[in-house]
Amino acid sequence: MTAAGTWLDRLDRTSFVRVRIADGVAPQGATPSSEVGLHLSVYRARPDVNAVVHLHPQTAVLLDALGVAVRLITTDHAFYLRRVAVTPWHAPGTPGVGEAVAEAVADGTNCVLLPFHGCAVLGETVEMAHRRAANLEEAARLTYQALLLTGGLGPRELPACPPDFLAHRDPGSLI
Repeated sequence: MTAAGTWLDRLDRTSFVRVRIADGVAPQGATPSSEVGLHLSVYRARPDVNAVVHLHPQTAVLLDALGVAVRLITTDHAFYLRRVAVTPWHAPGTPGVGEAVAEAVADGTNCVLLPFHGCAVLGETVEMAHRRAANLEEAARLTYQALLLTGGLGPRELPACPPDFLAHRDPGSLI
């Protein structure tokens, strides 16, 4: 995971810290991000996950703050995200954040919004977690644009990708 104080737009190999999942210790002595508990809770709850990406996607956070669900409008959104869970509010860096995210992903969910804070996206690889993060923010931008273009339709009136699209698609395969 990233070390404390790193900037996401300036990452290099020295920006990361290895942390033992069992006890949260960083063997090489570097200090992990304050969200280390979020990452550890997810890895403990979901052994199938190899990558947890925690970001602060502004449009997704804005929609959530306004009480508008991010709609999975395109087939890519529906396929890669499947579902966007939302946790209850917990202050960043507190144990409650990790506990809430672990509970939200225990059923296989791979995308979680943290109110007034950010998101956690999961994947079998860093690339898949990144793809899910990109689809989350794109879905949020399209939701926002649709609301602007339609004069503020309520979240129930804004259509999502047809649910039957996913009926016969394996969650582990690509489109």
